[in-house]
Amino acid sequence: MGGAARDAPGRDTSSAQDQPGAQESGPERWRILAVLLVAIFMSLVGVSIVNVSLPSIQEGLGASQAQIQWVLSGYALTFGVVLVAAGRAGDIFGRGFLFILGVAVFTLASMAAGFATDPVVLTVARFVQGLGSGLLNPQGVGMIQQYFRGPERGKAFGMFGSVVGISVGVGPLLGGLLIHLGGPADGWRWIFFVNVPVGLLALVLAFVWFPRPLLNPQHGRTAGEALRKLDPVGALLLGSAILALLLPFIEARAAASAWLWALLPVGAALLMTWTLWERRYKAGGHSPMVDLAIFRVRSFSNGTTLIGLYFLGVTSVWVLLALYMQQGLGHTALESGLIGLPNAVASAFAANWAGRHVLRLGRKVVVGGMLSVLLGLALSVLVIALEDRGIGSEWWLLATLTFVGLGQGAVVSPNQTLTLAEVPLEYAGSSGGIMQTGQRIGTSIGIAVITAVSFTVLPRADWAQAIVVGFGLIGLILLSALAVGVVDLRHRQKNSPVPA
Repeated sequence: MGGAARDAPGRDTSSAQDQPGAQESGPERWRILAVLLVAIFMSLVGVSIVNVSLPSIQEGLGASQAQIQWVLSGYALTFGVVLVAAGRAGDIFGRGFLFILGVAVFTLASMAAGFATDPVVLTVARFVQGLGSGLLNPQGVGMIQQYFRGPERGKAFGMFGSVVGISVGVGPLLGGLLIHLGGPADGWRWIFFVNVPVGLLALVLAFVWFPRPLLNPQHGRTAGEALRKLDPVGALLLGSAILALLLPFIEARAAASAWLWALLPVGAALLMTWTLWERRYKAGGHSPMVDLAIFRVRSFSNGTTLIGLYFLGVTSVWVLLALYMQQGLGHTALESGLIGLPNAVASAFAANWAGRHVLRLGRKVVVGGMLSVLLGLALSVLVIALEDRGIGSEWWLLATLTFVGLGQGAVVSPNQTLTLAEVPLEYAGSSGGIMQTGQRIGTSIGIAVITAVSFTVLPRADWAQAIVVGFGLIGLILLSALAVGVVDLRHRQKNSPVPA
């Protein structure tokens, strides 16, 4: 890794300790991490909790299927579109300020969603929620890069991964419980209201514990200079490209989605235009939104590809399981949410362990994690097949999905640590945004394609067979991610004296 670091773009000659806020030590940086984790927990629960509440929303607001689709789509679109630009804005204007702004936007939008009186208001609130989440998430990654070094960074990302695992697993269970307590007509409102006290707590702690100044800590830079470094043309081009690429897949099941596929070549053209612009902008002596030379750092390009493929596959596991449990077997939303609880606990445990050992074991942790996920998928397929034949129980999935959770904890946060290890602090936010954007694109494409394949099988078979086919496709995608991990592992073993 040492050789690759010399090729990193925009690397300052100054020490990392000279960067703003890098000198925070002792309890201060752990307090900062606590604030980040509270808000990120809120935003991720806000994603997973909605999935089990759609029937309740449809009943409570009298929403059509197309309107319900936009409740999901609106959040995903704005979240994915603003990630990279928001990360770069945090790098320039101050990550603490952008983080607080994102939390405030998300909290207010959650309150508006809870009070929504019709599907249009709810959809707009979800758009704004996605904007808030897109603002705050890359700041969390950037601030961990900023305040933590060496083994402590791995430990911090491990705690980050634990929160991710718990929030994703607890979301459906909490959503099912709130709907059960609040009733099918109005229980859905509480899945949004529950964000409000958490958001307010995060805001209070941020104002008390975040170092000052919150806004524009890069001294000696005027507002005009900062705006040029933000690269507004690049931000507009990339945001438009991501929108054009995401929308067809997010709306893949909508009746009027056929014409949307024409946006894919438009998105590809915009992405190419953005690439040319970024190169020209840098050649003109400016700081681009994303220095494309970052992709020449093998640790970054390999890790970004790996995690994009991983999310392309693994996110659909929970979509298919929810369909299988509720529509296939007739379980309630609460019962469906319970199936993922051991997975969440295992993921949190594994992420914490992996965070402490990733710098010693390196990419081996990630490769081992993906093998565990593949084992869990294979065992889950066996359980579903046995249940279909009447010689097993779907509740055996509680055990098999634990392997998926252990693997996920060993993949997501350790990969983040390894991928961003050689990224200059100046681009920590935007680089984290690139990784998360790849995850969002992978998630949207994966859910659209894998569920489409399962629904294609369903009329000719039963739910068990449709889910098994979907899981098989997920397994093939994860094998490709595993191949990238093995290639990166061998590259690190060959070229680096430090652990691979």
